Amino acid sequence: MGFFLETLFGGLMVGMLYSLIALGFVLIYKASGVFNFAQGAMVLFAALAMARFAEWVPQWTGIENRWFANLAAFVLAGAVMFAVAWLVERLVLRHLVNQEGATLLMATLGITYFIDGLGQTIFGSNIYKIDIGMPKEPIFAFESAFQGGILLNKEDLIAAAIAAALVALLSLFFQKTGTGRALRAVADDHQAAQSVGIPLARIWVIVWCVAGVVALVAGMIWGSKLGVQFSLATVALRALPVVILGGLTSVPGAILGGLIIGVGEKLSEVYLGPLVGGGIEIWFAYVLALLFLLFRPQGLFGEKIIDRV
Repeated sequence: MGFFLETLFGGLMVGMLYSLIALGFVLIYKASGVFNFAQGAMVLFAALAMARFAEWVPQWTGIENRWFANLAAFVLAGAVMFAVAWLVERLVLRHLVNQEGATLLMATLGITYFIDGLGQTIFGSNIYKIDIGMPKEPIFAFESAFQGGILLNKEDLIAAAIAAALVALLSLFFQKTGTGRALRAVADDHQAAQSVGIPLARIWVIVWCVAGVVALVAGMIWGSKLGVQFSLATVALRALPVVILGGLTSVPGAILGGLIIGVGEKLSEVYLGPLVGGGIEIWFAYVLALLFLLFRPQGLFGEKIIDRV
């Protein structure tokens, strides 16, 4: 039982990080109706900005303090992500209002490659590290209940707590604020929202800024765990099954989908991996997503689309 719970907790913590990345997909889809393939590039770009600013701030200020450098780097990286969001809306999305979904999808693919190239040009293409002080050593919990206790990673616990806090804040933002309600109105019907005076351009800037902050937090956490390298952009691909399971329009779905995928990956690798030769953790989520696409394409919480002719 102890080993099972250890695996379960590990899956839940990884699942919260998947949920965090999936939120970026959901937020932009809710506001613009487009699946944002640039989310992975945004995570990488934000992580690069955070890592490089943390190196440059002590050189610029002469203050050799890690916490000050990380705080300043976070603020500067956030400002950069806001600027990227504003430019995306100003130069791309503003000219594609009411266009076909395929057109918007191709636009996000173009944004992906542009952000990738821009990140290399500004911040370089080496492997960088982000040191935000999260402890790396594991701890043993519930030693009185289970022999030897349950091994937990402190870094994963803190990362999962940060992700959970951000998810909770975003949920409150959508439910309790006027801007959040405007975002939901735009998600339901662009033209109806415009007809009652909701400025579509401003809403798109806001939602891309929020998605940029989500990408920054996700990039900071994953960069601390894995290092900031260009393979980090592929982490976002692990979140694709999450949004398929939870539904493209559901914030709670992104959370639950992430937890299901995280736990499923860990349990399948531990208990089914020896039977199939290992490697199941890599493809388990995609097989599960394929099954959902076949039998419930709208996901667990997505809206079922019915076209009447």
